[in-house]
Amino acid sequence: MITTPMTDQEQILALRSELHQHNYNYYVKNAPTISDREFDEKMHLLMQLEEQHPELYDANSPSQRVGSDLNHEFTQVRHRYPMLSLANTYNRDDVQAFYDRVSQGLGGEPFDICCELKFDGLSISLIYEHGKLVRAVTRGDGEQGDDVTANVKTIRSIPLVLNGGDWPDNFEIRGEVLMPWQSFEELNRQREQAEEPLFANPRNAASGTLKSKNSAVVAQRKLDAYFYYLLGTELPTDNHYDNLQRVAAWGFKVSDAMRTVSTLEEVMDYIDYWDHERSHMPVATDGIVLKVNSIAQQQRLGYTAKTPRWAIAYKFQAERALTRLNEVTYQVGRTGAITPVANMEPVLLSGTIVKRASLHNEDYIRTLDLHVGDMVYVEKAGEIIPQVVGKAEGFASSSPVVAPSARAGVKEPRERSGKEEGSAPGEPVSFPKTCPECGATLVRYEGEAAHYCPNDACCPPQIKGRIEHFISRDAMNIDSLGPETVADYYERGLIHNVADLYELTVADITGGNASRERSAQRVVDGIAASRQVPFGRVLYALGIRFVGKVTAKAIARHFGSFDQLVSSSSDELLAVDGVGEVIAQSVKSYFSQPANMDIVNRLRNYGLQFENREVADSQTSKVLDGKSIVISGTFAHHSREEYKEIIEAHGGKNVSSISAKTSFVLAGDNMGPSKQEKARQLGISLVNESEFLAMLGESGGKAQPPTSETKEAQPTQLDLFDM
Repeated sequence: MITTPMTDQEQILALRSELHQHNYNYYVKNAPTISDREFDEKMHLLMQLEEQHPELYDANSPSQRVGSDLNHEFTQVRHRYPMLSLANTYNRDDVQAFYDRVSQGLGGEPFDICCELKFDGLSISLIYEHGKLVRAVTRGDGEQGDDVTANVKTIRSIPLVLNGGDWPDNFEIRGEVLMPWQSFEELNRQREQAEEPLFANPRNAASGTLKSKNSAVVAQRKLDAYFYYLLGTELPTDNHYDNLQRVAAWGFKVSDAMRTVSTLEEVMDYIDYWDHERSHMPVATDGIVLKVNSIAQQQRLGYTAKTPRWAIAYKFQAERALTRLNEVTYQVGRTGAITPVANMEPVLLSGTIVKRASLHNEDYIRTLDLHVGDMVYVEKAGEIIPQVVGKAEGFASSSPVVAPSARAGVKEPRERSGKEEGSAPGEPVSFPKTCPECGATLVRYEGEAAHYCPNDACCPPQIKGRIEHFISRDAMNIDSLGPETVADYYERGLIHNVADLYELTVADITGGNASRERSAQRVVDGIAASRQVPFGRVLYALGIRFVGKVTAKAIARHFGSFDQLVSSSSDELLAVDGVGEVIAQSVKSYFSQPANMDIVNRLRNYGLQFENREVADSQTSKVLDGKSIVISGTFAHHSREEYKEIIEAHGGKNVSSISAKTSFVLAGDNMGPSKQEKARQLGISLVNESEFLAMLGESGGKAQPPTSETKEAQPTQLDLFDM
């Protein structure tokens, strides 16, 4: 089949669409799917093509903006000084070209370069007035960011009140919020024990933590912060390095790895040194930042549309180690997914000893053509998760093999394996046909790379995993239990499924040990209290494949009771908002299995909620019946979550984004400007908190539900800096 090459216009449009998605994955979801390098290469290609075709200019192209990490649970604040990204490179020729451009731009006059480590965290800007912290704002989209002041105040390395007295009355300082390796590893250990998804790297962990709505959670996770740039109208000195030494005296954490150099050779020496030594740092680093040291020279060099001309980031290549594959073992997850794990000769990689690494799935093993005894290359994806990425010797380095990293899909050189010198050829690694825990024949669902154990009723890891899911916060919320306790009860034969929890007694738990009676009573009381959990969460707690908490709530609201749900047809299930063929089939399959129905019937007999009383009891009107409502901003009388419940109780539907189908926006203080503009363009009404409550009869206002004749909404006043 002959494939017609894309035109430049088609390639530009395709790249824009792809990069928009990658920006969203990286900055909003904190779940990147390609490597930084591949992202940068795609962006560079897009910029080249756009330069060749100015007629295809688009103000919304990814090349025209900095990626956004805005979280609209927070107030958005406009930056006084835009937070631009840095131009970056992975090769030293570009570093030399940068150095030459600076020299040319300064007319050949002498200049110094300040060399710094590039920390891999979440960019932050702090505002200080009269020696006190008044605001902390994330980078966001470069023009405005999230106000995370309350959370930042929990980071002990950030000064709330400055030392000394020689600081300017008003200034801004920028840095990186980080999660140290030690804190990161401890957090992932806790999440692993709780059967929660692990953070891929410290950067994602720091970002997710800083945007927690609970400052206590932020405090517990022991974030850190390093600072790298001072801004203001009254800076202490005219050079960057001395300014940072001054801010260190005020109480800020500044890296002692920072150096000033005068020649390109010294720049390269600095890169060489830290390319090796970075593995000994207590926090994640992913490169070197080079800045012209003189502030006056920085101002002369100026900026491009996106980046300063006086700075560049050199990014390190991922560290790779070679070691011997001794064995492949297989783990069973709580969903039944089988994960192959490479067990290897211990090897030092990025500062830690690695003995085990992911092999992903059967297709990946076949691609590598693995044999026991092969010498394999290992990298740390995102600098933390070990992955086998290739084999030693044989293929030319240009032959590609997919090598997962922080952004999956990276192509790395494939090298055909040999065996360790002198060893006999090993057996080929073959994926098992049966479950390593229970012996059931494995299945592979269409469209999925993973194999699954279908024996969810009797396979021990799946049983324990389902119980842990059942007791989790978003499900039955039995916080007196945890994964270790569940494992203990299972091994002791006290529980074999979720229904057994409701038969536990204090005597069962203590086993005659009187010292355990108080904790045992808490467990029994917590289980008893869970009988009041509403039907939607009970349905989610059952762990039906593909049924998340939002879908479970929608199903419960639609059918109203378990009996109605079980007797429903596939077509009736498909009528539920958010339910497609896969979910409908999964629900029907779950309730068709006698073992599952036995557990459900036992739970009903123990008093759990299997009808949707919550809606019947709370729906006092149908004033919002059939209306789709977006909530944006902050409110005085109720939280956003409470307003979501109120909307549903009055017959309305919560939606996350504004579209032509939106009935109106419940607009609180500090509603994001982008949402205001989109509502204006689509003619969608903005209803403030007082008007909304009056609509529901909760205040004395005269507001009525919005009609198709929408009013012109006045923008909410934001607390902005002058640009």
